Amino acid sequence: MDDDSRLSRSEARGLRTARELEGHVSWLDSFTGAALGVLAVASGIYTYLGVSSLLDDTGALSFFAAMAYSVAVSVGIFVFWSYLMRLLPAVRTAGARIGLFLSMLLGSAAIIAMSSWLNAAALAGAAAVEQHMASTVQRYQSALEQANSIAVASQGLERDVARVRQSFVDLSEQEATGQLSGFAGEGAVFRLLRQKSDELAALEAQIASQQPLVDEAFAEGNAILSRMRALTVEPGAVDPRSVLFSEEAVRLANVITRLRQLSVAPLVVRAANDLARSVVVPELDGATATTRQSQSATMDSVLTVLGQRAETLRLAAEAVLTMPAPADTTYTQISTADAVILYAGNFVPSWAGAIAIDLLPAVLVMILAITQGAIRSGRERAATEDLMTLSELRAAVRAMREVGALDAAPPAPPPVADAPEPGREPEAKPRPLSAVETGRPAE
Repeated sequence: MDDDSRLSRSEARGLRTARELEGHVSWLDSFTGAALGVLAVASGIYTYLGVSSLLDDTGALSFFAAMAYSVAVSVGIFVFWSYLMRLLPAVRTAGARIGLFLSMLLGSAAIIAMSSWLNAAALAGAAAVEQHMASTVQRYQSALEQANSIAVASQGLERDVARVRQSFVDLSEQEATGQLSGFAGEGAVFRLLRQKSDELAALEAQIASQQPLVDEAFAEGNAILSRMRALTVEPGAVDPRSVLFSEEAVRLANVITRLRQLSVAPLVVRAANDLARSVVVPELDGATATTRQSQSATMDSVLTVLGQRAETLRLAAEAVLTMPAPADTTYTQISTADAVILYAGNFVPSWAGAIAIDLLPAVLVMILAITQGAIRSGRERAATEDLMTLSELRAAVRAMREVGALDAAPPAPPPVADAPEPGREPEAKPRPLSAVETGRPAE
């Protein structure tokens, strides 16, 4: 072999590497199909569990429906990745590689859509439902505390009402001793002050009667919240607990509504408006015109003070009304699959495992593609005779020897006439005719 046909050291090294990689690939191919089948079956099992959680019926038809879906998923995953493992490493053009790579992305998205989210539901569905219950408990607790804060603030208006009532009582006592109008006794001014103090006393008593109801409702709400928290962390199947949790949520919603209705702030606003507007002015009963004139002037002053006190009370009640109302909270039972999607951020490891079991063969496809590229790179500069292995070379030499032996073999002998049968004379061959007999001149 001349120098031009000899392999360089780097080419020889690349050829040896290519042959070594081919051996590894051949060994890996012996169990790659079985490993891919195991991954597909595992994904199908978890898909079956996820589908079963979505079906309400537990009969035979639902079983076969879930089984058929999981089998279809397993077969689809196995066939899809088998195609890519064979075809993507084998293609050489950039267009074909890009096309198959885009096909792999599209197929991976389809696998996630039909299998991975169901796998995640099977892996973390119960925990996701418990997370949904815990989040609902927090919302209900916030609503209960907010409703109680409003009710307590409205009960605090009792002190404002008592202060205004006491001011009218003090003024009436001053009028009784003659310190307001200058004339002692229980005249028209005294009766007006007593009238308004009695109205405020009735409002004060009404507010005070609401306090035990507010305390009772808040205590009942806390007790329900305790039972809901216990159902959230209680061991066992999540579906029965979810039903009990829903019942407790309905009771707690009623308690929150009751607390909102116990707020007396609207009542105080109406009472404050009526305090200055609905005034029954008693008849002036002074014995003299001077006394009646003094009573009239004092009554005007009392009405002015009455309007000021009513405005102060109204502003205090409206401050309570402007407090943000508790958010409307309702508990809705959801399936494990919906819970996993709704709280996906809390179950990243489960989602990662569910997706990895379906898309792990993509890594194998990329490994095979890189390995096949390395094999082609090591072989592309070698001649055909350099690529032959020892067994292939022996087979070629054996074939050449067989061809040479066929060329050197002697020609076959002429066919031998058939021997006559026993007891039968051989047929005489026809004699050639003479020139005389044929009539032709002799040569």
